[in-house]
Amino acid sequence: MTARTAQEQNATTSAQSEAGLSGPARHGDQAPESGERTATTGSPGLASAVLYVCAVRGTLTPSLAADRAEAEGREFAQARGLSLAETVTDPYGEPDPCRREGWQRVRKLAESAEVGVVITRWPASIAPNSCHDLRHREIQWLQDHGVRVRYSWAPLAAGGYPTPDTSPRGDR
Repeated sequence: MTARTAQEQNATTSAQSEAGLSGPARHGDQAPESGERTATTGSPGLASAVLYVCAVRGTLTPSLAADRAEAEGREFAQARGLSLAETVTDPYGEPDPCRREGWQRVRKLAESAEVGVVITRWPASIAPNSCHDLRHREIQWLQDHGVRVRYSWAPLAAGGYPTPDTSPRGDR
């Protein structure tokens, strides 16, 4: 099994675990630099979203995982009529999202009602599976502010998600 295939399989298991479909899994994807943001232009009238990328840096191609996550997130947004307000990145490694500069920016965008959706590749981008309580805390905080979390990785995006813990309260 290739490293990429194993990583994708672990991400699927992770999301299924959050939905109560299987046991825990691990994630490993890392992004560029802490708090890096890219402003994007969106079409007026579309729901506004922030694309959050937190991915492991590879040895041979350090930005490959982050580049893939960003491209995938952009495609996800476009296919669903979402306008990207910003792309925010963090380096993978800090388990508590509140201690990451980029995630703090995501929270500010949510708190100020500038975005209604956070798009990220998979659940462990928010917090690793070993710290799933931190991820649930953050998803709940976003929901409390009227923001929905959506996963852009195809098996999660097409697999009946969002899960109950990623839908706004009115969608439960």
